[in-house]
Amino acid sequence: MTVTLHFHGAAGTVTGSCYRVVHPQGQFLVDCGLFQGNKSVRDLNLKPTPFNPKEIDFLLLTHAHIDHAGLLPKLYAEGWRGPMWMTEPTAGLLEYLLPDSAGIQESEAERETKKRNHRGDEPAKPLYTMEDASEALLHRKTCNYGEWISPGPGVRARFWNAGHIIGSASIEVEVMNGDGKPVRLMFSGDIGPDEKVFYNEPEGPSNFDYILCESTYGGREREDYTLVQRREALKTEINLALQKGGNLIIPAFAVERSQELLHDIGVLIRDKEIDPRLVVLDSPLASKVTGVYRKYAKMFEDTELTADELFNDPRFRIIEAVEDSKALNAIKGGAIIMSASGMADAGRIKHHLRNNLIRANATVLFVGYQAPGTLGQIILSGAKEVRIHGTLVPVRATIRSMGNYSAHADHSELMAWIKERLPAHGAIFLTHGEDEERTALRAALMATGIGGDQIVLPQLDDYFELTAAGIAAAKAPAARRVDLKQLPADWHNAFSDFTIRLSQRLHDLPDSDKLALMTSLQRKLSELGAAPSPTPVPTPVTPVETQAFDE
Repeated sequence: MTVTLHFHGAAGTVTGSCYRVVHPQGQFLVDCGLFQGNKSVRDLNLKPTPFNPKEIDFLLLTHAHIDHAGLLPKLYAEGWRGPMWMTEPTAGLLEYLLPDSAGIQESEAERETKKRNHRGDEPAKPLYTMEDASEALLHRKTCNYGEWISPGPGVRARFWNAGHIIGSASIEVEVMNGDGKPVRLMFSGDIGPDEKVFYNEPEGPSNFDYILCESTYGGREREDYTLVQRREALKTEINLALQKGGNLIIPAFAVERSQELLHDIGVLIRDKEIDPRLVVLDSPLASKVTGVYRKYAKMFEDTELTADELFNDPRFRIIEAVEDSKALNAIKGGAIIMSASGMADAGRIKHHLRNNLIRANATVLFVGYQAPGTLGQIILSGAKEVRIHGTLVPVRATIRSMGNYSAHADHSELMAWIKERLPAHGAIFLTHGEDEERTALRAALMATGIGGDQIVLPQLDDYFELTAAGIAAAKAPAARRVDLKQLPADWHNAFSDFTIRLSQRLHDLPDSDKLALMTSLQRKLSELGAAPSPTPVPTPVTPVETQAFDE
């Protein structure tokens, strides 16, 4: 029996990381993350798990981000009780991240149930519950960087610093095949950039049979910068925003991005480079995560302020209570408000965007990757109106972005990481990236002399037979869980965009032209086989709540 490698997530997408390795003595997972993005991608979370969880022996977790760990409670909801191996800081972050994710699942199910009640439909069930998250936390096992562990028969593994977030790891795995020979694999996890506050550069050994490398920023370079230059760029963005007289809203991931931003803002205030009225971190999760960062402060590098020095400034506030968060709506200018989520697709940030996007003197600053179909990506793409909580919100605020706070390596840094892991005797699998970015990284690797047949771009649910000598042909599943063409942008996004533009068009037309437009549309629908309206009278057009970020 050979070793087979299954790609159940992060194949053609940047979320839902999940790899399954089946070998003569059992099977195990590397990561089990939540799918994020447009509705077709998010619906993958609700579909049946593409394997039997009860047959999994153990799981190796690269890091605590929800797109790598967010479906762990679902496994336990389905009856799995196996151990999860991770670093100690990752275990500390999961203490808060999994219950927070479960709370979001329960609240979204509650909101969907209210909609269904109006239609007389059955209530919605959450993807998983707080109880499932609590069960998952009982099965954490921790290990140190560079320490061999034997999590199951025929398998040993080592975790290496990935430089992405606190506790993040690339995982080296040796799996015995049917011939009694080890197959050596390296799972990159998410690779961090070289220049970064808090952590050392990514590390790990070389000489593998197979390398799996993330490709989030394949083909894309950030300008070279030092931490001082990054802070200078942030200063410019903050001062430009505050000069307009409005608030600066920053959608920021609760894990690390919030802590790095707080640190740099604190240094700029200390040095009198900026002078905001108020700096708010509005996120119960980010507040708890900041406590984890305090606990592991000794692991950090390049910090100029301790957490105690930072929060001694009376202008800094961490908000947890809902009422305190709502009170921020009364602040019309001079405040820096950071809130999760970083892609603006859940959490309190949607309320702050709803209240500030309509203000021409406000600024929204994006500081991280925005997956296709998320509210953040739609705003950043230049949309004039977006739907938030069922309401159309005009975008009048200034929209800005900075790439220097990304926790991901750019193209050159990915190339350097792969080069330091070579040779790969069997193949290099490019994962955790959209097809355009993966194709760019593949072309660059081929330009270094690596054969094209050795650089594989797996699709969702593809699997491969692995040996120490080479790779067998890719095997596609009998039926895919999603139409691959729907991954970058699905019909839900297209329909919502159409209805928004139709509403805007109708608003701008005189009544006589509105009637003509609606009559023309009804004629087109009739030609397509749809039932025509009984009378050619235009009805109010309300965009349907199908936008990816509104469910």
